[in-house]
Amino acid sequence: MSLPDPQLYPEFYGDVPIKRALAWLLDTVVTLVLTLVAVVMTLFVGAFIFPVLFAAVSVGYRTVMLARYGATLGMMVTGIRLRFLDGRPVDPPTAALYSLLHAGIMFFVITQIASIVMILVTPYRQGLHDLALSTTMLNRPATD
Repeated sequence: MSLPDPQLYPEFYGDVPIKRALAWLLDTVVTLVLTLVAVVMTLFVGAFIFPVLFAAVSVGYRTVMLARYGATLGMMVTGIRLRFLDGRPVDPPTAALYSLLHAGIMFFVITQIASIVMILVTPYRQGLHDLALSTTMLNRPATD
């Protein structure tokens, strides 16, 4: 099995860049809420290491969601999913590596900009972390 060719089946990749952006915003809100819950659960000690805690929650959240469902909550809401270029769903180690690469890319403005440009210009709408792992986001078919 392989993914649909973007030239022959553009509907699988149409609007993916904007959907990725919306999914990222929704996932950032989810991560913030989970981080705030963690701060409260640590009796506010977590507030002293908030950026580190936020990053750890983000990586954990993305890893679990991608490994179990092939999409985070934001991705589910916007109707996209993560797949290998051969069509397989991502496995747990790849989900973890994807999440770590995503966090690393988000740490530097230059890599963020480069990843956004890549999403806009590559046929499979791949960011830097997608290119490194041979993955892509595509619209979820109604039967999925």
